[in-house]
Amino acid sequence: MSKINRREFIEGVAGIGAALFVGGCGAKEEAGAASSVAPRKPKLDIDGLFVASGKGPAKNARAAVDALGGMSKIIKKGDFVVIKPNIAWNRPPEAAATTNPEVVAELVRMCKEAGAGKILVIDHIIDRPAEGVLGFTGIREAAEKAGAEVMAAQNESDYRSVEIPKGKLLKSDTLIKDILKADVFINAPIAKTHSSTKLTLGMKNLMGCIWDRQAWHESSSLDQCIADYATAVRPDLTVLDATRILLTNGPKGPGQTKDPGKVIAGTDPVAVDAYGATLFGLKPEEISHIKLAVEMGVGKIDLGKAKMV
Repeated sequence: MSKINRREFIEGVAGIGAALFVGGCGAKEEAGAASSVAPRKPKLDIDGLFVASGKGPAKNARAAVDALGGMSKIIKKGDFVVIKPNIAWNRPPEAAATTNPEVVAELVRMCKEAGAGKILVIDHIIDRPAEGVLGFTGIREAAEKAGAEVMAAQNESDYRSVEIPKGKLLKSDTLIKDILKADVFINAPIAKTHSSTKLTLGMKNLMGCIWDRQAWHESSSLDQCIADYATAVRPDLTVLDATRILLTNGPKGPGQTKDPGKVIAGTDPVAVDAYGATLFGLKPEEISHIKLAVEMGVGKIDLGKAKMV
């Protein structure tokens, strides 16, 4: 099936114009129903970044989120929450290729404490079998024990079409349908190197929300696709796991690792990624998709507002 036909197929299933932004008016309508295409901002626009270190993955995740006001700032009683870690590769936690399961589990616990109803942990897994990857990474066991459902979005029917009006290369693409239904969307990436984009942080982690990854790789600019998508798919919260980071042979490894022992939380995806770049000794402007996202108004690079917890 060609890329155009695939996209047309998804649009036919979903109905033209599924909600542009995660959540919002019309996002919970059933597949096949017309939905609003009007973008909306995340639930909160909290000034600054919150960086926790030195207490272990779970405690750092809690401290960083608590510093920005806690999950209750974002989650209301009964909310459907989707958490999207990086679970792409069949690697153990110590390899630093996937999000630390302790970080994911603590996010689930905080969501439950804030009154969330259903909590879903989901990703588009690359290595096969997907169920084996969920187990080997430790994320399934940790997240389920904390009270979440865990699944892999592995079928074309798991995705819906979204418009990207501000995109330069992308004018529409796909998004995991459960994210469209969610009241709250939390992006929980790991910080690591990437052979094509230098780094993969928060915005690059959103590539795991689409059905056809290869289309981005075959485009004239993978970095522009990342920035385009970030204008439309905006998490309510980004929590970057930098407990252990992968320095070489990313995104899958194995490679050299380093242990910053940090977790970074914020509502500005650009600012979170900008801080993440510094952990690798890079300036944010050296990462093309971060620079492009700033130019497109996705967020700001202002590391002076980073608050250490």
